Amino acid sequence: MSQLRDITTRVEAQASFGFGHAQIVRRVWSEPIDVVDTSAQHRLEFAMLPRSAAARGCFPDCRGIQQFEPFGEVFFFPAGQLVHAQSRCRQQVSVVCSFAPEAVENWFCDGLRWTRARLQACLNISNSTIRGLLFRLGEELSNPGFASAALSELLAGQIGIELARHLTGIEDAPRNGGLSTRNLRLIDERLGQDGTAPSLGELARLCGLSVRHLTRAFRASRQRSIGSYIAEWRILRAKDLLTSGMSVGQVAQTLGFSSSSALSSAFRRSTGHRSRDYLHSVGRLR
Repeated sequence: MSQLRDITTRVEAQASFGFGHAQIVRRVWSEPIDVVDTSAQHRLEFAMLPRSAAARGCFPDCRGIQQFEPFGEVFFFPAGQLVHAQSRCRQQVSVVCSFAPEAVENWFCDGLRWTRARLQACLNISNSTIRGLLFRLGEELSNPGFASAALSELLAGQIGIELARHLTGIEDAPRNGGLSTRNLRLIDERLGQDGTAPSLGELARLCGLSVRHLTRAFRASRQRSIGSYIAEWRILRAKDLLTSGMSVGQVAQTLGFSSSSALSSAFRRSTGHRSRDYLHSVGRLR
C-alpha cells in the first residue's frame, strides 16, 4: 500500500477557540490517496465541491468494519482511532473543525465508547443540522463580519454539541424504533443526488419498508418529519449551488423545481428569505 506523499495544503481562513479551531482548508494531491493514520484531535470535516464519489474509508482496528465504505459529505475522525482512507480525488476544499479531546470531554456524558455502530456512522455524519452549521461556519470564516470571532466560536461549540448528541444517539435508534444506520445512509445518499426530490414511496422502497413505517421510524431517529428533512436538504444544496456561481434558474433546473419561482417559494418557506436575498447575502448580487 502506498502512503500519501505529495500534498499541498493551504489554510484559507481560520479561527481558534479554547476547545479547538475551525479552518477552511484547500488540499491538492499529486496522486491518488491511500493513507492510514490517526488524529490527536477529534476532527469533523465538511467536504465541499469538488468531491470524489470514490472516496472511502474504514477503521482497521475495529472488528467488523475493516471493509471500506463510502465517505459522506460530512465525516468525523475520532481522536486516537486508526483510519484507512482512499480516494482518487486530486483537490478538495473543506470546512474542518478540530476539537481537543480533553476540552470537550464533558459533552460526552458516557465517555462516548467507540462501538462498531458509532465508528461506522462516523464515515457519514447524516445530520442536516450539523451540515447546515458547518456551512454557516464556512461562510463566516470566508466573509467575517461584526463580532465574527465570537460568532464563529458559538457556531463551532454548537457543532460540537450537536455532534455529541448525534453520536451518543446512535446506539439508541434501533431500540427506540428508529431507522438503522444503513437506512439513514441510504436516504442521505439518495438526497445527495441532484434532480427531482424523491417521493416517500421511493425512499420506503429503498429502505425495504412501508411508507408508514418509514415516516414513524424516521421521526424516532431524527425527531422531525422526513418531509421537513427532505425540504431542508434541498435548500442546503440550493445554497451550495448558488454560492458556486449558478443562477437561480440553473439551480431550479438542477434540483428539479418546475420554475425559478417554485425554488424561490421553497427557499422562502425554509429560510424566510427569497433566493435572490441569499445571493445578496453572499455577495453574488450588488
